Amino acid sequence: MSAKTLLHVENLTKAYGDNVVLENISTEIRKGEVVAIIGPSGCGKSTFLRSLNQLESITSGSIFFDGMDITGQSVDINNIRRRIGMVFQQFNLFPHMTVKQNIMFAPVKLREMTKNEASKRADKLLKSVGLADKADEYPDMLSGGQKQRIAIARTLAMNPELILFDEPTSALDPEMVGEVLGLMKDLASDGMTMVVVTHEMGFAREVANRVMFIDEKRIKEEGSPQEIFNNPKCTRLKDFLSRVL
Repeated sequence: MSAKTLLHVENLTKAYGDNVVLENISTEIRKGEVVAIIGPSGCGKSTFLRSLNQLESITSGSIFFDGMDITGQSVDINNIRRRIGMVFQQFNLFPHMTVKQNIMFAPVKLREMTKNEASKRADKLLKSVGLADKADEYPDMLSGGQKQRIAIARTLAMNPELILFDEPTSALDPEMVGEVLGLMKDLASDGMTMVVVTHEMGFAREVANRVMFIDEKRIKEEGSPQEIFNNPKCTRLKDFLSRVL
């Protein structure tokens, strides 16, 4: 794995008025790394994730992507977001577009590809996520697991350097979770840099290089899956794991 730092977070604080949600968080994400973020509901995991591409503006601190401070006023954040993909809990597919049109939309609109190039790329991605036969169907005709795999394919269409996953399986029926996690495992094997907010402890244990436990506004503990799950140090993490494992 390359040791190059892709994302560097320095003293990140996020508050809504007087309510401080995250306080003085510092960490870094290296190229090729898969980082799983775990913690109790309402602890700020998704807020932290969404701040990494500035969908949530931070109150103080800095976030550097590939050496550039993306919290600065002079930064074109839309250019940065072309390089940082995002997969949401609720898929966010366009219901009036076919599956293939959903995947082609951003690369064509942002002039990253011609229609012909985007069409070929969409066909290749649909094949890679096992849904080549769904190209001309509409999102409403798909299962939740299929929608999420299409959402991942749509993100991959922009050739991102980093993908943020915000609880990608939490809206799925249990039998559909495996097909999405399987695709994410394949991406990890291919070297995609990923930050994943998840309740799936099996995925965090098996696929992540590093697990980050957020609680009480901070990263309370982080380490390898073995360290976090087999030898947790802080009491809050031990208590959390006793409830979810």
